[in-house]
Amino acid sequence: MDFEIWWLLGIPLFFTLGWIAARVDIRQLLSESRSLPKGYFKGLNFLLNEQPDKAIDAFIEIVRLDPESVELHFALGNLFRRRGETERAIRVHQNLLARPDLPVEQKTQARFELGQDYLKAGLLDRAEEAFTVLLSSNFEAQARRALLEIYQREKEWSRAIEAAHALQEAGAGGRQKEIAQFYCEIAQDELVHTNADAAMAMLDKALATDRNNVRATILAGDVHQANGDIEKAVLTWRRVEQQSVPHVALVAQRLMDGYRKLERPQEGLNLLKNYLAEAPSIDLLEVVFKATLELDSVAGANQLVRDELRRTPTLLGLDKLLDARMLDAPPEVRPELAIVKNLVHGYAQKLARYQCSHCGFKARQFYWHCPGCSRWETYPPRRTEELNVMN
Repeated sequence: MDFEIWWLLGIPLFFTLGWIAARVDIRQLLSESRSLPKGYFKGLNFLLNEQPDKAIDAFIEIVRLDPESVELHFALGNLFRRRGETERAIRVHQNLLARPDLPVEQKTQARFELGQDYLKAGLLDRAEEAFTVLLSSNFEAQARRALLEIYQREKEWSRAIEAAHALQEAGAGGRQKEIAQFYCEIAQDELVHTNADAAMAMLDKALATDRNNVRATILAGDVHQANGDIEKAVLTWRRVEQQSVPHVALVAQRLMDGYRKLERPQEGLNLLKNYLAEAPSIDLLEVVFKATLELDSVAGANQLVRDELRRTPTLLGLDKLLDARMLDAPPEVRPELAIVKNLVHGYAQKLARYQCSHCGFKARQFYWHCPGCSRWETYPPRRTEELNVMN
């Protein structure tokens, strides 16, 4: 009972001590805020109101009056870089690095920011030098990511592979897809220079890294074709179905051409029709439609397109149907049909785009490496209209 009474008597004491501590903290906060220049709050207000130009002017004035304000130098340099004024950002961070009294941690940060400035300015050699120095610092992970970006921009794929492996070992997440794509880039270069054996060696490494890499399988088929082994090329391209059925559209023309060279075109057409039934695609329909006209009949091509249009109603499909109708339309109907076809074709071409699933960048051709966000394997192998209908 005495213990409980003592606790009750202590409650007012604890309350009083808390009130005094709060008063001290408030006074300290007010004292620190009075010591800050007015321009700081002015610049902060401009930033919150998304007025970076005015914020920069306010911070420049503070830095002029108080050259020792290191954090404001960092803020100013970052603002310059975001606005694209990389020369001014570089000068700010170079001035910080030149200060002999700058602590090691802030000097390291200044070097990292300077590397970012060089990277934004496209001065890749200087950026690489700055980031390489940081590999043994607290900015190691960020520096390795930046170096990986630099090597990709410079198309130094071997060094990109080394950088990606280093990131994996540092615990920065798996990079198998990227590494496999880097091997594919090397293989494609070797194939261009007719070094088939070297290309295949790189593709084997790509598939060992990522067995579902469709690009490596397609290129492996291309290597067999370059060596004159069409049968093996066709068998290799057919493996795409096991990796990703929608990507079959990317090898449809290769397969059809391969079966023609093997003098088994009907077998190729039947195979592609099966693929089309499993994974509808405008690109695949295009190849099957032309092969049907060649090997079957105009009526067969007409029926094929009508069936696909019912299954996947798109303007791109309608454009293909009008192509088929023009072939067997009576002469007196063709002029009017041509007007409709040209109108539909014009609109359909605007929809015949591939679109990056990450940044939304649209392109007429299929990319493994998005030109917009520089990410790998972000393009679905279907046109945007098809994806909208499917969703």
